Amino acid sequence: MSREKQREPREPHRVRLPGFIKDEDVGLGDAVKRATSLVGIKPCGGCAGRAGRLNSWLAFSKRR
Repeated sequence: MSREKQREPREPHRVRLPGFIKDEDVGLGDAVKRATSLVGIKPCGGCAGRAGRLNSWLAFSKRR
């Protein structure tokens, strides 16, 4: 089997942060992107790919 067939998209792990997250889930990649932008780091070409991979791995959620 090829590597592409072995990797099936799956739901990211969910971590509850009731006081910090609004109604919408926030992925880890989006959180890193916001933090780096706030400190003045400019995004590069690989940033979108990194954010997508991190978002598919972990998401912060308000609700269960």
